Amino acid sequence: MKKKIFIISLVLLVGYFLINYSINRDSFSNLKKYLSSENKFLIKKYLFPYKYQYQLENEILQYQSRSPINNVLFSVKRELDFKKSLKNFTTNKKTEKILSNGKILSKYELSNFFHSGINHTIPGSGYIDFHKNNLFVLSARGILGYSKDIQDTIIFTQIENNLNDFIGFEQFAKKNWFSFKDLLIHNNNIFVSFTEEFKEDCWNTSLVYGELNYDNIEFKKLFTSDDCIHSKNNTDNEFNAHQSGGRVIGYDDNNVLLSLGDYRSRFLAQDKKSVNGKIIKINLNDNSHKILSMGHRNPQGLLLDTQNNFLLETEHGPKGGDEINLINLNDLNNEELPNYGWPISSAGEHYKDPNGDKYDKYPLYKSHSKYGFIEPLKSFVPSIAISEIVKIGEKEYIVSSLKTKTLYFFKLDNENKIPDFKQIKVFERIRDLKFHNNNLYLFLEDSPSIGIISMSN
Repeated sequence: MKKKIFIISLVLLVGYFLINYSINRDSFSNLKKYLSSENKFLIKKYLFPYKYQYQLENEILQYQSRSPINNVLFSVKRELDFKKSLKNFTTNKKTEKILSNGKILSKYELSNFFHSGINHTIPGSGYIDFHKNNLFVLSARGILGYSKDIQDTIIFTQIENNLNDFIGFEQFAKKNWFSFKDLLIHNNNIFVSFTEEFKEDCWNTSLVYGELNYDNIEFKKLFTSDDCIHSKNNTDNEFNAHQSGGRVIGYDDNNVLLSLGDYRSRFLAQDKKSVNGKIIKINLNDNSHKILSMGHRNPQGLLLDTQNNFLLETEHGPKGGDEINLINLNDLNNEELPNYGWPISSAGEHYKDPNGDKYDKYPLYKSHSKYGFIEPLKSFVPSIAISEIVKIGEKEYIVSSLKTKTLYFFKLDNENKIPDFKQIKVFERIRDLKFHNNNLYLFLEDSPSIGIISMSN
């Protein structure tokens, strides 16, 4: 009797797996042709529910991939849900790649947690900085964490925060370029810049800060503009929040610097009453601000070199014309603001101008000095989508790029000119860059990953 029960059970079990295997394959077409679509649906749903669920999830994902709007919402919600969980997050085990200069790039992927990007819809974007020797990371949607140790993996402890009180799902869902823009840790305070919606569809770049706490950070507003740029109703009938600037760096104990882009309202860069297209200094004691330089399009990198008494600034040009600019600190005391020419002078060209009307208003002359502006140290034609800049030695620097996925090493000579560049490809978009303890740290946003390159010989 037991033998018969065993044989019957075995037959039923084999039959179960044979039918299961045949549901979505052509191997058993003779059997499947006798089943109606309705019957096959019922078999999958009730006899093989896990297969039905798997197929349903695939259909949802395929639909999302065909629908950019839904894909944005899905990735944003997924990231914000993880943030609310306050769970720690761990990178994948590091992978290594030998670069063309012989250095080794170690990559630690965050792909399971940073889902929503700034340029790409997915995967996520982020920013990095250090407090003492602790590595901090901020996602473009507000996940904030730190790690005290880097081994084969990096374990980040998530820090509870109120960043999404300032920009949240409603704003992120409108377009992926609405996001957090940078992270700075300075004198035991933490600063975060972001695109702020002041009123419906009207935006500018703002800065919040809070006392650094490893458990919970309550951010409050430090700087916000008096004006905003409407995304649908503006002077030039163009709007682009990728051109928002947002880089923030420390200046001294009482001040930080913030870059602001023009949001493609180009005329604002030459308007001294506007903060757009400017580098500003913000006082931490009274929240006041002062414009330091003007004529910028979309400043993406800032470096204060106190040893050499200047600022280095990088900015995105139009079609071509990315720039590295030197801002002499002595010039900041002059009544006349240092002016870098945008949108009157640029090595680049307008993206779309079929009738040539833009050139009547914004001529993009190829000389800066001829029209009273400061010439860039370097113009990149074609553009490299320049990003952050760091100092690694005496008048030695590295600039990163998004588009070319490359690091550009250079030195300034005695006349503060750039004789040449050494280029090292890292094969991913570089959103952020930090130099710490003789290591170069990168936020790579195609993975996304934390990248580390030892600069020791």
